[in-house]
Amino acid sequence: MILERFYPKEWLDSAYEIDWAQWYEKGIRGVIFDIDNTLVMHGAPADDRAITLFAKLHDMGMKTCLLSNNKKNRVAGFARQVDSLYIYKADKPSVKNYRRAMEQMGTDSRTTLFVGDQLFTDVYGANRAEIDAILVKPINPREEIQIVLKRRLEAVVLFFYKKRA
Repeated sequence: MILERFYPKEWLDSAYEIDWAQWYEKGIRGVIFDIDNTLVMHGAPADDRAITLFAKLHDMGMKTCLLSNNKKNRVAGFARQVDSLYIYKADKPSVKNYRRAMEQMGTDSRTTLFVGDQLFTDVYGANRAEIDAILVKPINPREEIQIVLKRRLEAVVLFFYKKRA
């Protein structure tokens, strides 16, 4: 079905409930994250949960890279707080910067996981780059109008995603 290109590998409530040890056992050595509404509310600095998560991943031996369509000052500032590689103005869902993130981390599509909150940018781009993607529910349900409209379309895709599971 045409909608399958938008399907995540998993759909969870939060990036903070992912079983990281299980993914490490499966061979994952790098994680690419979206920032806004995935790790923190839109525009918010890294909080204790985010800082602790990145420290845990790094202690496990995983590399991390933030991949955001946002501007440099937003992405670089957050990256400093969580000690992560980053790419700003990523032009998701273009695969170019997903591949660049893997290059920076020294991983490939089999050893990389993507975590984001949007189907049509985050998950679709990861799928196109042949990376397993985890979709998480947005942290803040109040969003800009263009995202609200996308969420309505996402609901249709997720309806069929749930139906096939």
